[in-house]
Amino acid sequence: MTTAPIAHRATAVAARATDLSKVYGQGETRVVALDRVSIDFRQAEFTAIMGPSGSGKSTLMHCVAGLDSFSSGSVRIGETELGSLKDKQLTQLRRDKIGFIFQAFNLLPTLTALENITLPMDIAGRRPDKEWVDRVIGMIGLRDRLGHRPNQLSGGQQQRVAVARALASRPEIIFGDEPTGNLDSRSGAEVLGFLRNSVRELGQTVVMVTHDPVAASYADRVVFLADGRIVDEMIDPSADGVLDRMKAFDGKGRTS
Repeated sequence: MTTAPIAHRATAVAARATDLSKVYGQGETRVVALDRVSIDFRQAEFTAIMGPSGSGKSTLMHCVAGLDSFSSGSVRIGETELGSLKDKQLTQLRRDKIGFIFQAFNLLPTLTALENITLPMDIAGRRPDKEWVDRVIGMIGLRDRLGHRPNQLSGGQQQRVAVARALASRPEIIFGDEPTGNLDSRSGAEVLGFLRNSVRELGQTVVMVTHDPVAASYADRVVFLADGRIVDEMIDPSADGVLDRMKAFDGKGRTS
C-alpha cells in the first residue's frame, strides 16, 4: 500500500531536511549521493529508510543526524539549523538532542551495562533522570543484567543496552543505522519491539536505515530512496508490501 503522508499523526517536526544535497568529488569522479531531498521526521513517529545499495539512505541519515556535512540545502533538528553550527556546537547538539544506535553495539568493554547506559550523560556532566532511566531499563528487560559487562551478554542483550543508552538521555530523535544487522531474527525482533514501544509508550522519535523488509514493518512509515532521491513512501507497512516495493528496485541501484 502506498499513500500520501498522514499529517495528523503528529504535527510537530523533530527533524527536517529541505533541498538537501550531498556531492562527492568533481568532474568525472563527481557522485551525487543526495539530490535535493526534502523530508520531515515527525515527533513520536517511527520512520524506516530503505533503498538499494548506493541509494543514499545512510548518507541521508548521517547528514540529518549531524554526523556528515552536506553540500547544499538545510537540516534542522527541532528549531536548530545544523548548517549554522560550528564543530563544538554540533558536537553538543548530537550529545544533548540525538541518540544513536549502530549495527556494531559500540559498548565499552570495561564498563557494566548500567555504566554504558549512562555514559553519554556522565561524559556531559549531567545527572541522569533516575525515574526515566529506570523506566527505560524496565522496558528493555535487562534489570537483572545491569552489573554485567558486554562480554557477559549475548549480542541481543548488548544491543538492548545500546537502545537503552540511546533512550536514557531523552533525546529529541534517535537514529538507527541497521541496528539489527548483526542479530539473529529473534534478537532482532526483540530490539525492534523495544524501538516500537519507545515510540508508542515513551513518545520517542525514531529514524532507522534498514535493508530488511521485516524490520521496516515495525515502522509507522517507510521512505524509499533511489539514486539519491525519495521515490516513494508507505504508511503502516507490511513486510510483504515493503518486499514487493523493493523488488521494483532490483538491478536499478548503484553499487556502493
